[in-house]
Amino acid sequence: MVWNEPGRPHDAIAAPGVRLSPGEALVEVELATICESDVRMVRGERQVTTPLVLGHEQVGRVVAIGEGAVRSDGVPLELGDRVVWSVTVSCGECDRCLRGLPQRCRSLAKYGHERVHRGWELSGGFATHVQLRAGTEVVRVSEEVPSRVLAPASCATATAVAALDAASARVDLASTGVLVTGAGLVGLTAAAMAIEAGAQVIVSDPDAARRAFARGFGALTADPAARPPSPERLATALAALEARDVPEVLVAVETTGIPQSVHTAVGALGVGGVALLVGNVPPGSEVCLDPASLTRRLVTISAVHDYTGAQLRRAVAFLERSWRNVPFDELVGATHPLAEVDDAIAEAATGEFVRVGVAPGRRPV
Repeated sequence: MVWNEPGRPHDAIAAPGVRLSPGEALVEVELATICESDVRMVRGERQVTTPLVLGHEQVGRVVAIGEGAVRSDGVPLELGDRVVWSVTVSCGECDRCLRGLPQRCRSLAKYGHERVHRGWELSGGFATHVQLRAGTEVVRVSEEVPSRVLAPASCATATAVAALDAASARVDLASTGVLVTGAGLVGLTAAAMAIEAGAQVIVSDPDAARRAFARGFGALTADPAARPPSPERLATALAALEARDVPEVLVAVETTGIPQSVHTAVGALGVGGVALLVGNVPPGSEVCLDPASLTRRLVTISAVHDYTGAQLRRAVAFLERSWRNVPFDELVGATHPLAEVDDAIAEAATGEFVRVGVAPGRRPV
């Protein structure tokens, strides 16, 4: 399904044929989920070159393999492998790739973001199939885990891993106070991962249902819109941390991209704390910070964008061991057939569900 411009429905096109080069594979899509960035593109809030096939969160099955195609761990791909794959395609040879930043490769390509062109029509998840190019991190996944759990691994889950990796480079998460601003899928996943690592976590979000979900797996919660004397204030949650012998927040994961939320996340940090900026603040927005306060508190501010192949593998491992305890499948609303992708995106835009599904082929599990 090809998207051309805001206000125009998707067009169905047929790929004229798929020729796999060495290192490539063809995957039949089992389920794709709609990321907020897909919604923003359809609204015209992000500059992209059209026409393009949207969608970069999906799980599928390998149905054809080019010569030498391998998984992220170096094992050859096999027909029938159930897989997820990275949103990025990297060369592995440029200076950025060699510095451990393949997600910012000099010749970067991204699934769901590239203009449709001859030879790579099947470049996004809102399609029956996706052609995986050489340089894509491909991870085999368990047959037991529901597709509603696995599909977001290549975006939200792996990004959460990258955020906590950046935090762990500065702070030991065990018994540490962690504030997560925003209970979208990245925020909820980062909170669940931090709790698994032994952290005491506060999730701040205005949506009561999302706060309830976070409390279900052990997080404290706060409503950023709450005012005294409401017990939902952030100050109340911070006091609850102190009662648990956690005197201050040392990690803040900011996932909303809202300037006030960024200010809150950085301001909540104690001495030696680190703020991870994950949400995409709109271009041109500004966040006012007091340099003297940052200096006195020895605060580190770091940005996270996408992830590495190793982080995608760990994201899958987390989902495979935790999905029965943290019901991520409940965060996906209705699943629509591919022909109804416009209806699915409209539903996703309401914000009622954290994710909405698109199932191109047979019924997803």
